[in-house]
Amino acid sequence: MLGLITGAMVCLFMLQSMYDTFGDLMSYDASLLQIGFYYMVLAPSFISNVLPIAILLSLLYSLGRLHRDNEFSAFRSAGMSLFRITRWIWIFGLFFSVGLLFLNGGLVPWSIEQSKKILNNLELRHEALETGTDQVGLVKAVAFDNRKEGRVWFINRFSRYSYEAYGVTVSILNEKRQETQRIIASRGYYDDVDRVWVFHDGREMFFDPVARDIVRNIRFKEKIMPELKDDPNLMLIMEKRPKDLSFLEIKRVLNAKSTADDPKILSFKMRYHGMMAGTMSCLIMVGLAIPFAVSGVRTNPAVGVSKALALFAGYYVLLPFSLALGEQGVLAPLVAAWLPNLIALVLSFWFLRKVA
Repeated sequence: MLGLITGAMVCLFMLQSMYDTFGDLMSYDASLLQIGFYYMVLAPSFISNVLPIAILLSLLYSLGRLHRDNEFSAFRSAGMSLFRITRWIWIFGLFFSVGLLFLNGGLVPWSIEQSKKILNNLELRHEALETGTDQVGLVKAVAFDNRKEGRVWFINRFSRYSYEAYGVTVSILNEKRQETQRIIASRGYYDDVDRVWVFHDGREMFFDPVARDIVRNIRFKEKIMPELKDDPNLMLIMEKRPKDLSFLEIKRVLNAKSTADDPKILSFKMRYHGMMAGTMSCLIMVGLAIPFAVSGVRTNPAVGVSKALALFAGYYVLLPFSLALGEQGVLAPLVAAWLPNLIALVLSFWFLRKVA
């Protein structure tokens, strides 16, 4: 039953994705092989959303049948406790939660990132056939504050196709965040092999950080800056909302922006801890399903199912509310992310004690 529900829900998510993206893929002149490969890569990204609800529904169905057939009464008459009857279900719930943790750390973000990359490459390739390469995939007004290494970037236009930047300004700051050096260039590009920035047609200015006067002003035709290793991919990630990023992208942001006083860092921390806490949802679904599946009215099993689903809905209503408190700074990100899980587990054990 778990396999059937999981497969059916993945298919539903896939149909929804096809409804949203199939027209775009066709407009990008993608071949049938490319379309099939895109959806094959995309499919694992649905696992983290599908697995918890599939566990809940499959347990409600399977345990509900045992309850209607008086199997639990037979177990209890043999002197078996509810925990002993369901212990392997709890073990597998924990197993699925640990598995989901590893999936969210590897396969799922890989699926999300690679599917995005495939879609973006098809879009940029199609756009390149219709326009010049210097006008393909342009992102305007890219700003990036690298507080960890003391650099502030502003790029007027950046091409995701050629990785060229137009109208680049880089301010290099000291420990007191006073500007000591500034690079202005009409064009630049990031060499992702040597991990250096190369600038063209610009000037390099040096400042007295106290007096804020220009000490030296040097013009250049081309300048290679090996000390500047800021990845433009990270700059573009910072322009997105945290909820649109994968687990690996969130980790990249947190590793690069480790300064506590960064005003943007709180929302990314909240997203990171929320994704980590979400892996426990499989175990929580076990806790919600067991007490209501084994204690419902035999003639009307929908009573127990409806109660379990009501608690499930309450859990997913509480989750964004708690995350919002974390993003506002009312609660610490770690506390805000794990609080709904703690409440759900306490309620589950309370209901289990009632039916035990």
